[in-house]
Amino acid sequence: MSTVKMATSCVRRSVLSQTLNRFRSSGGDLIQISAGNSRQQSGSSLTSQSVAGKHSACWVKVSKHESNGRNIKITQRGGGGGGGGGGGGGRRRTVLWATIAFSLFSSSDEDKRDEAQRKEDELILLLKKAKLSLYRGQLQAASGFLHQAVGLAHQTHNNQAIIYTYSLMANLAYVQGHLDNAEKLFKAAMSFMLSGGTPQDDNAVIEMSLKLATIYAEQNKKELAEHGFRFCTESLEAKLGKQKDESAEQQTGETEEQEALRKETRLLLGLCLDSRARYRASTRRLNQATQDYQTALNICRQEQGETHPQTLVLMSDLATILDLQGRHDDALALIQQAVDLSRSSGHPDQHVLLGNMAGILLHTGRLEDSVRLYHEALSLAQQAGDQEAVEKMQEGLKEVKKRREQERKEEQQEAAEE
Repeated sequence: MSTVKMATSCVRRSVLSQTLNRFRSSGGDLIQISAGNSRQQSGSSLTSQSVAGKHSACWVKVSKHESNGRNIKITQRGGGGGGGGGGGGGRRRTVLWATIAFSLFSSSDEDKRDEAQRKEDELILLLKKAKLSLYRGQLQAASGFLHQAVGLAHQTHNNQAIIYTYSLMANLAYVQGHLDNAEKLFKAAMSFMLSGGTPQDDNAVIEMSLKLATIYAEQNKKELAEHGFRFCTESLEAKLGKQKDESAEQQTGETEEQEALRKETRLLLGLCLDSRARYRASTRRLNQATQDYQTALNICRQEQGETHPQTLVLMSDLATILDLQGRHDDALALIQQAVDLSRSSGHPDQHVLLGNMAGILLHTGRLEDSVRLYHEALSLAQQAGDQEAVEKMQEGLKEVKKRREQERKEEQQEAAEE
């Protein structure tokens, strides 16, 4: 069984499931669009499988819809009457018409505010329906709700809502495998962001650029993919350098906000390196892939800890590349460490790590240990309902069986020659 194929496949599956998990998160993660207090609450978890991200949708606020009332001007000419009574009647009519005019103006202005609020509420409802559909795995229904939402956002000229909805639609298209459509939607979202004054090195822009680079890599558009990955990594490295210089000039240490931005930027850099490493491994540039994986792993360890699920996935991926380079001892030591940590921390994809370790053991000729781990990984994959992993473990066991038969034939030939 090809270990790199299994690792790549599992990472791809992890990427897509993480994208869906963003949609499936709790209600607090859905953008809140309110007339009085516009805000978005979103948990930030930047990890390498978010290519997709294993993370980060475009974090935007949807601003309050502003409505402009029409000025209604009503002119009243008072008629002449007899004596003081006629004058008083004219004044009363003037007051009456003024009251009516004010009432008409207020009613029109209020109606427009009510209409804006109604459309805002409808937009929120459509996004909630889309989120619920995604949670239930009803992707077509979710797509329909998102199309309605973006139409309403365009109708109300709410650019921030347009950006947010386009980013959701693009991620959904990517999950569905509609890469051309995902590319167009990501570009549309980026266009609205940049035209609205968002800097090119903003993390949200870079994350979308990374997703585009990943799409180009899958479409085998090598030059576009390389350019995209290079833009992302160089932009983030420059940004981190600038942040470091600014912090040094302050001489008072980083504020909480600066620390949060620095960490987010570093994790996004780790994601970019992880994504580029997978691309380079797929094109057999193993030395470059090793460098990217090692740097991404160092970042993840520093920012998220030794036992974080993404740290363990990166350890497994790096071990896979080392194994392909013939560095079996280094690969086995690293994957053994990842498996041990996954057992103690309860890693959700422990069966993937075990399967990778079984493959490395197979390549080193330790067939009995390989079979034992393949069976353990197979059992866990079945419990998790991961059919793709189940098939990979079964393929690995078949490969072990072939290796045993081959060794038996070689032994028989040697015995016959003696």
